[in-house]
This record gives sequence, C-alpha cells and structure tokens, in this order.
Amino acid sequence: MTQQNTNTPVSVIGAGLAGCEAAWTLANAGVPVKLYEMKPHCYSPAHKYQGFAELICSNSLKAARIGSAAGMLKEEMRILGSITMEAAAHTDVSAGGALAVDREKFSDYITEKINAHPLITVIHERVDEIPQGKVIIASGPLTESHLAQSIAKLCGEEYLSFFDAAAPIVTFESLDQDKVFFAARYGRGEDDYINCPMDKEQYELFYNELINAQSADLHEFEKQEFKVYEGCMPVEVMAKRGADTLRYGPLKPVGLTDPNTGRRPWAVVQLRAENREGTLYNLVGFQTNLKFPEQKRVFSLIPGLEHAEFVRYGVMHRNTFLNSPKLLTSAFCMKEHPDIYFAGQMTGVEGYVESAASGILAGKNMARAILGKEPLLLPADCMLGALSRYIADGSLHDFQPMGANMGILPPWPERVKDKTLRYEKIAERGLSHLKEYLEALDQ
Repeated sequence: MTQQNTNTPVSVIGAGLAGCEAAWTLANAGVPVKLYEMKPHCYSPAHKYQGFAELICSNSLKAARIGSAAGMLKEEMRILGSITMEAAAHTDVSAGGALAVDREKFSDYITEKINAHPLITVIHERVDEIPQGKVIIASGPLTESHLAQSIAKLCGEEYLSFFDAAAPIVTFESLDQDKVFFAARYGRGEDDYINCPMDKEQYELFYNELINAQSADLHEFEKQEFKVYEGCMPVEVMAKRGADTLRYGPLKPVGLTDPNTGRRPWAVVQLRAENREGTLYNLVGFQTNLKFPEQKRVFSLIPGLEHAEFVRYGVMHRNTFLNSPKLLTSAFCMKEHPDIYFAGQMTGVEGYVESAASGILAGKNMARAILGKEPLLLPADCMLGALSRYIADGSLHDFQPMGANMGILPPWPERVKDKTLRYEKIAERGLSHLKEYLEALDQ
C-alpha cells in the first residue's frame, strides 16, 4: 500500500481517558495531533476538575491481579504503551487488591505529559461540528448537544442512544442447568431462549423482594431525563403496578411447559443469548435502576440463577453511545466513513479501563491507516481483542455496552473446577498470544 503523508494532524475530540490515549498513541507513532478539549471554558454536568483524564465516579481502576478481567486488560494496555497505566503507576494509592489512584495527581500527570508532547497541540474549545479530515471522536457518554447532533446526522439518529437502559448479563456456565430449560413459546422456531420457571411461591418471594429493593441514585441532570424517557420501563417500576403485571408482561408463562413438571409454570424469566458463542445471556425485559448489590441479591432468587455470575448489571442512566455493530469495524473505524474513528464509552465499551484501552486501539489503527498498513486484529482470546470484536459483532440481537469480563473470551478447552485457576490460565493464554501477535508485526 502507498505510504501517505503524516504531516496533516489528526483531530482528536475529547481529552478524557480515551482521547488522551488516542492522542498519545498517534503522537508516539509520529502522527501530529490536534487534541480538542472544551474545559476549562465549559464543563459537562458531571465534570469538575480542569485537568485531562478526569475520573468522576471512582478512583479505582478495578482488580490488579492478572487472573481477573480488569487485571488482564490492564496488563495488555501496559504491553501496548498506555499512558493511563503509566500515570497509575506514578499516582497509585493503597486499595487492597485493586489499582486505585489519587484522582488529581493522576489527571495532572496525564495533562502534563500530553501538553509536553511536541506532536500534540491542545486546543481548548468546544467542538460543535465534526472537523474535516481524519478524526477520532472520544467525547464521552455526556457528549454536548451540538456535537451529539452532528454525530447523529453522520450516523443516523436511529443508531445513536442518549440513555442506557440495559438488562443484566450473566454467564451461561454459571446457570444451574438442572433448573432451566431451552424452549421457544409454543415450540415455534429454534429453542433460542433459556427459561427459568417459577412456581407461585417462588414468584411471590421474588416479587416482594423486587418491589422493596433499593434503587440507585441518579444525578440531578439525569432525573429530568429519566422522567421523560419512554424507551423502556425499569422492571421494578413495572412490578409496582400490580402483583400480576410481570406475569402478563416479561415473565408471562404462556406457551411454555417445564419439562421437570410437565406443566406450565406460574411465571418464567427468559434469557437470550448476548453473543454468537452463547457464553453470555441477558435477562429479557429486566432493564433496571436497582443498586448493583440489590440486583445480585434479588435476581439470584430466580430459579437457575442462584449462583449466576453477573458480567454486567442492569443500568438506566445518561449515556450517549452508538449502535456500534451497525457502524464500526473492530478497528473502531466507521464502515461508511473510513477517516472517522470513535473511542471510549461512546463505542459501547464500559468502564474507565475499557474506555482508555479503546483509545489505544483507535489511535494505533488510525496511525496504521495513515502509514498505509492494515488495521490491527488482536487475538480473540486477549481482552482488548474480544472487546473490539464485541462492539463490531453484527449478530448481536440488542446491542448493550459491555465491560471487560471473562465471559467474552473463548472458554478454556479443558475442565478446570477451580475458577481462579481457570481464569489465570485464560489470562496467561491471551497475554501470550497478544505478545506473539505484536512480535510478528515487527518482523
């Protein structure tokens, strides 16, 4: 392929974790960058500190051990030259088995590094329209309205969400197979759903705990949007309309027979495959605003889910994100507009570390495109490779943002009963394959 001129700067919109990683990666590849950041002239409703890469909700970057999904992803980021991981190493605070940082020192470290890089020009102004030329959009889940409208115009409004209303997702292997069964209503079509049958006593216990469970707090700016959001109703709100509302809604048992009893259940919770491998399933109709511990407690009362591993809890909050499988490749590049990339939570990755990691990959692939090279296709068994494939997976029935979790990786081929040991083996395999892949690129 013909090598292109690298003198024209790439515009990166947003100096959050993803934008800083993208700018840092591009600049270290010899590509000049214009990094646009609206602070300190203008702030989103959630941001307060004027520095880059501001951590809002928590100072924790999750588990440090390699045998965890977050720990595995962080090690991959170190291998890929992450400025987030460099900053965390210089600003960490004691947090047991987690990696936590001093928020202001962390932000200051990245801000100083970005400002000092000779190939990065920081422009403090709000971007209302997508710039011409090569662009990485990393404006975050609270993207300002003018830019959001520009993105909607580019992508198609039906492919852009402004409120994340998602159901919990569990791993298939954690379900009690003796209590659940595959079936479609009235036997129509393939047995695509896993059914969790309830008798009257089980349902009443679940119902009473659900309507009395604690909901998560919303930001003030979310409360107004929550009132007018009509895309879907939280399952706990629906339940409060009457004891049988769920039984005539998402938990209706009609057309289903429990093979263990030979009878129709009193109520049925259905699970639908979240990925083509069938390793993840979401609880159909269970979008919720309950606190995460409450979700674990209440939803574990559902037969078959007593020991379920939740890889994502249900959420209902302000979150601008794309229907990425329709719009993006696994390189984080737009299918229809190859000069435009996205990074961060807007792509459907969820979490600080995941957002930063997507910025690295978007930056590397933009740099490779400018240099006339093929995009990176990281191994499917490393965490960033699996996440990048997830956001581009056209087989997903209902795309929901996803954080790092072991359920999106290929399972270990042999039975290892000890989950900690099994996850360590999976992590070691993925990290080894990532290193081999990157070494082969340099040959």
